[in-house]
Amino acid sequence: MNIAIIGYGKMGKVIEQIAVERGHSIVLKISSSNKEDLNVENLKNVDAAIEMTQPDAAKENILLCLNAGVPVTSGTTGWNDEIPVAEQAAKNNDTAFLYASNYSVGVNIFFEVNKILAKLMNKQSDYNVSMTEIHHTQKKDSPSGTAITLANQILESVDRKSNWSEEDNNADTLHITALREEGVPGTHSIKYSSDIDDIEITHTAHNRNGFALGAVLAAEYIFDKKGVFSMQDVLGIN
Repeated sequence: MNIAIIGYGKMGKVIEQIAVERGHSIVLKISSSNKEDLNVENLKNVDAAIEMTQPDAAKENILLCLNAGVPVTSGTTGWNDEIPVAEQAAKNNDTAFLYASNYSVGVNIFFEVNKILAKLMNKQSDYNVSMTEIHHTQKKDSPSGTAITLANQILESVDRKSNWSEEDNNADTLHITALREEGVPGTHSIKYSSDIDDIEITHTAHNRNGFALGAVLAAEYIFDKKGVFSMQDVLGIN
């Protein structure tokens, strides 16, 4: 498969390494220094694009690819309001789009565990739920897209929480503590705490490899498909 990597930074380089190890060819690498190379002509021989850039660039990058008929997987966070536009573009152009706030196989299993635990804890009103996420100092969005996904899953099941916030500690608010520390790929912890005990689940990434592998698996999954997909589809955990 011929892959375009849009966002050739630290993550992009790990994606390249894993994709090549899995027998794919990287035919286009886009960074801030060669943005003009992302064009319809250079996308002609691309089977799938993996987009990992910045929130202010994601929509334009993705629409350019989708309008050229190239399926796209995107892991850029912080542009959630525009995702439906990309999903519609995939349908309009008879190609495929897959967005994930986190491509790690482990994190996506963690998402499922989080949903189950939230349902179990809904009627346990003695327990307050909170979240802590830690990422490297270069991460610009706060809280992380993964934390927002986890928070929204909790809000869907835990009736006593109506919103999430980094600032608000009201009883009906799910409080998220977002920390930035040098060299941390990503840690997410959810704690249900009562006067009697605590129940806590945590996912800790050791490096970027899990995210990169998941992105390549997603590209492999969608390159010959049409429509809008998720990592649940890729992992068969719908």
